[in-house]
Amino acid sequence: MKPRTEARALALKVLYEFDLSGHPAGEILTNRLQEDPMDEGLVDFSRQIMNGVIPVSQKLDQLIAENAPEWPLDQISSIDKNIIRIALWEFAISKITPIKVAINEAVELAKVYGSDSSPRFVNGVLGSLSTQAEKIASLLANENTIIKE
Repeated sequence: MKPRTEARALALKVLYEFDLSGHPAGEILTNRLQEDPMDEGLVDFSRQIMNGVIPVSQKLDQLIAENAPEWPLDQISSIDKNIIRIALWEFAISKITPIKVAINEAVELAKVYGSDSSPRFVNGVLGSLSTQAEKIASLLANENTIIKE
């Protein structure tokens, strides 16, 4: 895996555990890094993703639900939701990643961590949402807060 892909994977693991357990995200990150250390620059990128996604996750979920009407939100796996949340945050909110790159990275994460149908589902939802990047950005402007460790 490429270094930034690894950082995204770390953020995905933290966000997934956060969703399931409710443990503090900073604690989860610290525990993950004890198991599998990572370069500090990549840890910062993972932390940036976490700090960006968590405060707006409910609003991101509403966008996901609107763009995947055949899938009720409670039937979408936490892994798939978090992969989509990360990509949305990267291309629509932080704008640190070009749309095509964010979608490709999301599909790659879905291949590794999701089910057999995850890559296609993630690609379809993000493809639909990619046309609304500016709308998403304005909807979620000023929503970010910092997650304490």
